[in-house]
Amino acid sequence: MARDWNDVLRDHGFRITPQRQLVLEAVNSLGHATPEALLTEVQKTASAVNLSTIYRTLEVLEQVGLVTHAHIGHGAPTYHSVDDEAHIHLVCDTCSVVTSIHADVAEVFVRLLREKAGFETDVAHVSVHGQCATCVDRQKLL
Repeated sequence: MARDWNDVLRDHGFRITPQRQLVLEAVNSLGHATPEALLTEVQKTASAVNLSTIYRTLEVLEQVGLVTHAHIGHGAPTYHSVDDEAHIHLVCDTCSVVTSIHADVAEVFVRLLREKAGFETDVAHVSVHGQCATCVDRQKLL
């Protein structure tokens, strides 16, 4: 995978630095992660890395198309690898678990937005809040 990262970064005039490699590895190992969670993961290997380095690195990685972000909660954005298929984030407001569902489930909705409003939707940034199946089942038992 590191070879692909090198190619993508070089194609955009960047190189793979140790910090970029550590952040990419953290994004891939954590799945969906805030910059703060990525910092914690990166600092396991490189304790001198700070949060501003994480943000600058994420900005470059997003610019070249290796990572993307979504606003899952009210705080910092959550980053994930672009290797993932386009998906919608399902956020449980009870237990805070974030799961993903393939973006094609929103196909009809996206088509209707295009037809009725001329609006093109980027579902990769969509987050739907509610309750996960586990929490719904748990609530039924109460």
